[in-house]
Amino acid sequence: MFITLEGPDGSGKTSQIGPLVEFLRHKGYQIWATREPGGTEISNQIRKILMDLKNRGMNPRTEILLFCAARAQLVEEIIRPHLLQGEIVLCDRYADSTLAYQGYGHGVDLDFLRRLLDFTTGGLWPDLTLLLDIDPEEGLQRRRVGDAEWNRLDDYDLSFHRRVQTGYHELVRLEPNRWQVINASQSADKVQRSLQEAILARLRQKIAS
Repeated sequence: MFITLEGPDGSGKTSQIGPLVEFLRHKGYQIWATREPGGTEISNQIRKILMDLKNRGMNPRTEILLFCAARAQLVEEIIRPHLLQGEIVLCDRYADSTLAYQGYGHGVDLDFLRRLLDFTTGGLWPDLTLLLDIDPEEGLQRRRVGDAEWNRLDDYDLSFHRRVQTGYHELVRLEPNRWQVINASQSADKVQRSLQEAILARLRQKIAS
């Protein structure tokens, strides 16, 4: 089963992954956790370029292609092999981030992006996507006061981040069966419990079918 976590910057995805993996392993599931961009040696090198504040002048088309290059490597080197071994793969961001950030955020044609993403991923899409939903202004404020390094995507203006959140809501509307929305403004413990419950419910549903 392939599960992804999505959400605006500062929604808390990354900090929730570790406890979520520990919880699922305690339940007896085999889990492999990874992230985007990154997860492989090649993808991590691309991540450094994408996140570096020195690269503020990066064109959106360049941004898209770099994200897709990192993703293609991650899918073929990590995600698909672990899925074939019967493991649950949990990924911090995936192709929906490109639709939200580069599609809705930058205004790039969504039909084109979907075709590009199908090529990039070899048609591999998640079984379940969990949206950690938070007001962009609150999320960015978390980023500013937290331990995470402020990166090039964080540095886009607030209107960009609002378009991203609107994009996520539209993606949920288009595929309600794949998405589960989690209120990320709750305490971290409540968010974690909501994530656990959503995943266990989907796993039970898969077993029943």
